[in-house]
Amino acid sequence: MYTFSTALAAAAIVVTLAAGQASAATAAAKTTKVHSPESIACSQQADAKGLHGKERKTFRASCKKDMRAARSTTAQKTAPASTQTPAKY
Repeated sequence: MYTFSTALAAAAIVVTLAAGQASAATAAAKTTKVHSPESIACSQQADAKGLHGKERKTFRASCKKDMRAARSTTAQKTAPASTQTPAKY
């Protein structure tokens, strides 16, 4: 009976350690997000201004919105015009 309880305790320890490693790997995978250049730039600006909490969140949201709008208008200005001539029917 002594060996069975020892084996059972050892198995429980192994399962606990394996579960801990699996959850650590999952947590590490969740923390490696790729951030957009706009997000990084706005975070740096918020850091420079010393913003925290709701003010930081509001600032970053409007900053990213403004940067995306500026990027899309720049892309529209630099887009090449179509070189195809319309078909005549």
